[in-house]
Amino acid sequence: MTVVTRFAPSPTGFLHIGGARTALFNWLYARGRQGRFLLRVEDTDRVRSTPEATQAILDGLSWLELDWDGEAVFQSKRSDRHREVAETLLRNGDAYRCYCTPEELAAMRKQATAEKRSMWYDGRWRDRDPADAPGGIEPTIRIRTPTAGSTSVADSVQGGVTVENREIDDFVILRADGTPTYMLSVVVDDYDMGVTHVIRGDDHFTNCFRQCQIYDLLGWPRPVFAHIPLIHGDDGRKLSKRHGALGIEHYQQAGYLPAALRNYLLRLGWAHGDEEVIGTSDAVRWFDLEGVGQSPARFDLKKLDHLNAIYLRETADADLATIIASRLTADGVRADPEHIGRLTRGMPDLKARARTVNELTTVGRFYVLPRPLVLDSKAERQLDPAARALLRDVSEILAATDDWSNAGLETRIREYASRTDTKLGKVAQPLRAALTGATTSPPIFSVMDVLGRAETLGRISDVVD
Repeated sequence: MTVVTRFAPSPTGFLHIGGARTALFNWLYARGRQGRFLLRVEDTDRVRSTPEATQAILDGLSWLELDWDGEAVFQSKRSDRHREVAETLLRNGDAYRCYCTPEELAAMRKQATAEKRSMWYDGRWRDRDPADAPGGIEPTIRIRTPTAGSTSVADSVQGGVTVENREIDDFVILRADGTPTYMLSVVVDDYDMGVTHVIRGDDHFTNCFRQCQIYDLLGWPRPVFAHIPLIHGDDGRKLSKRHGALGIEHYQQAGYLPAALRNYLLRLGWAHGDEEVIGTSDAVRWFDLEGVGQSPARFDLKKLDHLNAIYLRETADADLATIIASRLTADGVRADPEHIGRLTRGMPDLKARARTVNELTTVGRFYVLPRPLVLDSKAERQLDPAARALLRDVSEILAATDDWSNAGLETRIREYASRTDTKLGKVAQPLRAALTGATTSPPIFSVMDVLGRAETLGRISDVVD
């Protein structure tokens, strides 16, 4: 059997963290078994579904590098097939037309609420003759749920759960306007697409028992179900925007690497021993449903920052330089090949303490900025008349040195400091202000080495003159 999984988002908003994790789990499960990972856009809510949200989902999956097989399926284009199945159930006697008025339905809901039960439809049209239908009422089609026995689901995460059929009401599968409901559409689409494993959030678990009624009445084999616990905030409450429940595009813009975010999402509710840093190839080989826990995972932005910092340090310097250059260019700062070369040479020091690409862009910006640099207020205070006079002397020493390397530059500056009985910091800080426009930077001798002789002397000259 070829394993087939799917990710089926509704395009009524952005691709959030929970949806991204669901997509990842489905992708990993299929890829690890040489199966197929499908994408289905459940856009049947025509009022709330938007092209912008659809594109955000597609872009988010692409940025996360979760490629799907074949073309994306749009559920709204399959309505004829959904109605066809509803009519089949109707002909087989497994569904019936319901002519309840809106007032009758409202009364049933009110009574169910008063009795503190979820089942509210009382089945009054289950066995009535359609000839008794009131005028002016377009019927819905409801499934004829068995009144005896029970429905059991052997869930790969939640375990075996059984629900008495009397607790499942005769739910609607086709609305009065002829549009299919989610309950019907998802079953028909999963069956037609050959989905073998339905891996989704456990907020869908109660739906599972209703959907199994449709599978069983049609004689279709059920897929394997795996309902994953939801993600909570670090305070244990339902995940919200204040916890970081934002669109995937936010994390891209905030400077997280897709590989790092995939790693973090993987560890939200799944474990493989004590492994924390799990590369994609290992994730594909190791991921299984047995490792998914039954308790909600907790979203912790600090852990994501820590993990992203690890991935930054492991990313090739040239690749990071290219990413930073593109961000700077988008901000209107010209980054040509020479600038990218500087960023690449300076990257080992830049990424040593950075947690995100945004932080890298901020601390590495001075390598790309044109002369003369605009100094921040702290740098300006460093460059008093005495400091500028010192920089004149240092500039002459640097211009005469033959060894323009990190070690060679440090030797010359230390010799100058010793000869003039000046603390090294009193020399380094004015240099840092002149060369970077700030009072914090990577080691200053490394900065000079990366900038090169001409740029270093030019920046000092701009300040001194």
